[in-house]
Amino acid sequence: QVQLVESGGDLVQPGGSLRLSCTASRIIFMTYTMAWYRQAPGKERELVARITRNDLTRYADSVKGRFTISRDVTGNTMYLRLNNLKPEDTAVYYCNADPPMIGGRASPWGQGTQVTVSS
Repeated sequence: QVQLVESGGDLVQPGGSLRLSCTASRIIFMTYTMAWYRQAPGKERELVARITRNDLTRYADSVKGRFTISRDVTGNTMYLRLNNLKPEDTAVYYCNADPPMIGGRASPWGQGTQVTVSS
């Protein structure tokens, strides 16, 4: 059973930084392109950053230059470093495959981790 667990969210002031973590089985990180998504209140979930099996990365324009996605396949963990946070970054952050399909099936979403940017 696929299990994705996010952690690291917190309340931070504008301009602050966080590092989010996502743990899953090592085979998932070795097999699939993985991504971080976020969902703000009243908005649809959006893809924030993605990383391929070959460590190629891509970012949403809104976070480019501020967020960095990385992964440690030996430790079966993926990270999202968030720098220079803005209030509009406030959201629940999730990790999942891109697209969110694993083993030919829709991959279940974890509980996510809350990031709140406020002074």
